[in-house]
Amino acid sequence: MKNLAAYGAVQRVGVDEDVVVRNAPLVKRIAHHLAGRLPPNVLVDDLIQAGMIGLLEAARQYDATQGATFQTYAAIRIRGAMLDEIRRLDWTPRAVHRKAREVARAVAEIEHRTGREAKDREVAEHLGLDLNDYHRILQNAATARIFSMDERDPDSGDPHEPAGHGPAAMEILEQEGFQAALIAAIRELPEREQLVMQLYYDEELNLKEIGQVLGVSESRVSQIHGRIALKLRALLADWL
Repeated sequence: MKNLAAYGAVQRVGVDEDVVVRNAPLVKRIAHHLAGRLPPNVLVDDLIQAGMIGLLEAARQYDATQGATFQTYAAIRIRGAMLDEIRRLDWTPRAVHRKAREVARAVAEIEHRTGREAKDREVAEHLGLDLNDYHRILQNAATARIFSMDERDPDSGDPHEPAGHGPAAMEILEQEGFQAALIAAIRELPEREQLVMQLYYDEELNLKEIGQVLGVSESRVSQIHGRIALKLRALLADWL
């Protein structure tokens, strides 16, 4: 049924069916790679369905004169469509986002003051947190935790409320200058964090494989990735 729906969508938007068929495996590959980073309640089939919409949009809007190959352009559109679907289902409590912002500010303050990478214990002490609580915030940021409506906040016991929705991922990506701002923000990261970004997003290694490269545990890589996410959000706050 999903294949028939995709075929019907191809006909409606008037794109090259062969282009969509040839690049359908790209959608599945990105979906499975992304699903490996998310909680089990995020279904691969939902990501694939969202990714197919992104692929259709890519086929309809691709402009070869802009220099990028179709596969590169399509991959961006596919990931963006999947991220938008994840955001649509996001029931992360406001408290989680608030704590993440507090950590990001603390890391920035410490690194600005010391001129070096902030240590976990320094950040935890700055915020008055137990080290385990600090690591839990990093884990939440790294895995983009998604909560169901009937779950309760582990701290307050209150039902979760939607965290609210900012601009869609593709809307942000397409804003003029955002990619340059993102590149500049990544270049401000310490060398090891830049390496994690390269291995995770460019080389598409999973957390366990990155841990083997760095000589640390998988959970430690997750914490590092969470801290990177928080720092980038702080650096790109005006865009997000």
